[in-house]
Amino acid sequence: MKQETKQEWKDSAIAALDKAYVPYSHFPVGACLVTKSGKTYQGINIENASFGLTNCAERTAFFKAVSEGESEFAHLVVAGHTPEPISPCGACRQVMAEFCSPEMPVTLLGDNGVEKQMTVRELLPYAFTEEDL
Repeated sequence: MKQETKQEWKDSAIAALDKAYVPYSHFPVGACLVTKSGKTYQGINIENASFGLTNCAERTAFFKAVSEGESEFAHLVVAGHTPEPISPCGACRQVMAEFCSPEMPVTLLGDNGVEKQMTVRELLPYAFTEEDL
């Protein structure tokens, strides 16, 4: 993987922070989902006055990609204005487990360039999968 490509993905996730619709929490999250063919999908969190209807940046990116026919993913970058690397919620982790290889890399970004590299399996080690049905 070219380093400049990964930097572009990080820049895309960070740029998405400015697009987040967060009038209630004021906690923007941005994501950049990369397909195996190299196409990227940006995601933002989108809040709603009925809080249960809020959608996270990670799921926004996945739903955009899947709605466009994408099904093979290579990398996810998630950015937030947090002192430590941002942590995806449980619902987002389960969506990752549905659509990604357990070994797919996920880069988590916080402010000031702090980052953590993980895999989908590390984020959700005991995922509910089709084998559990």
